[in-house]
Amino acid sequence: MSTTDSSFRPFSDTSVDPPVRGFLTHPEGPVQNGLVLTHGAGGNSRGRLLAALGTAFAADGFAVLRCDLPFRQNRPYGPPRPGDAARDREGLKNAVRALRQLGTARIFLGGQSYGGRQATMLGADEPGVTEGLLLLSYPLHPPGRSERPRTEHLPRLTIPALFVQGTRDPFASIEEMEAALKLIPGKTSLLTVEGVGHDLGFKGKQRVNELPAAIRQNLLKFFGLLPVAA
Repeated sequence: MSTTDSSFRPFSDTSVDPPVRGFLTHPEGPVQNGLVLTHGAGGNSRGRLLAALGTAFAADGFAVLRCDLPFRQNRPYGPPRPGDAARDREGLKNAVRALRQLGTARIFLGGQSYGGRQATMLGADEPGVTEGLLLLSYPLHPPGRSERPRTEHLPRLTIPALFVQGTRDPFASIEEMEAALKLIPGKTSLLTVEGVGHDLGFKGKQRVNELPAAIRQNLLKFFGLLPVAA
């Protein structure tokens, strides 16, 4: 099964509050798995990494929904405000529900940076929302402020979580991530990406071509979704 970025069509569900808006692909044939992907504080659902991951997972038969968080729907530019987080988590929950209503049995929730942190907080509070998490460039602390770790909710995270972190990410070193993952009672795995920062090599027109396939393969293995023969 193959797909291209052009196969992603605009998606909108305004029957819920916050509404769900973004891009969806629903491959032909039976679909057992779904993936919701969302962006970081400075991005949106059109981000190059999210688009590349969407294409990679859709090629494996996933229904993929790349969604804009509510703060981004309200403001096309700029970071979220302190009061946005709770509503952004509700937006993620609505996105998962929208994808599940399309007939997708297993839903995985993925987020980059801020979006990933909100996904972990949602998973800690409501573990039944998703079957597992994909966290890209987790913002463990502000750059240069390792004394302020954002770990309060991690001891309540019981659902499986795959983390993807660059070795030059100023928001968390690999050693800091390994220590943080020990706080999580659920099953975890850490995929390190050598020589890249918080953007995981997707900055401007740059891209690490092999990364989306590597993330896809690691997720399939981590969640036991590979064919038996593999």
